[in-house]
Amino acid sequence: MSAPTQSADLQDHYAVLCVDTKATPEVIYQAYAVLAAKYHPTNQETRNMVKYGAVTRAYEVLSDPHSRLAFDAALPKAAASTDFVFAGREFFDALNSESNRRACILCLLYDRRRQRPALPGITMREVEAMVTFSADQILLALWYLKQRGLVLSDDKSTLQITADGMEFLERNPPGPGTVFALLKSTEAPPAQPAGEMQSPPAA
Repeated sequence: MSAPTQSADLQDHYAVLCVDTKATPEVIYQAYAVLAAKYHPTNQETRNMVKYGAVTRAYEVLSDPHSRLAFDAALPKAAASTDFVFAGREFFDALNSESNRRACILCLLYDRRRQRPALPGITMREVEAMVTFSADQILLALWYLKQRGLVLSDDKSTLQITADGMEFLERNPPGPGTVFALLKSTEAPPAQPAGEMQSPPAA
């Protein structure tokens, strides 16, 4: 069965058949059989010529390996990707840590500017070497900090704290233990009585 010519308004054949982009030929056929029977002109209760035509076109494309490959190549990357899955409970656990990671990076950049005002920048590689969290988590934190104008990248792509970033950190200082816990190597934080640790900066 030959595949029809695809129109400019590209139909998402996977969505029409309600199947995943990685569905097997058997799954695709089963989905088609159910929907085709539902929308077939002879079905007095649920017939729908428009939907029946869409289901038929979808099956014709996806049942042929060559036309399916061509269709997959034409899909926008976001539509073709099935890698993203909501993290669930992990997402909500991460919310409690994001502000701490941002505070940690601000502290590193502030201290760098304080100690070396003539060379205040730190590279991404240097940040990775100092903190315990992942490169992706660093990038997320930096995206937020840059959006807020608290951090900038100079013409050499090194990271620097801004004046707004310094003021923000001074108004919202994290407890030393919060920052020390996210650094790979540093001096031990001074002991603090329970319940007196300062709160990290709010998102």
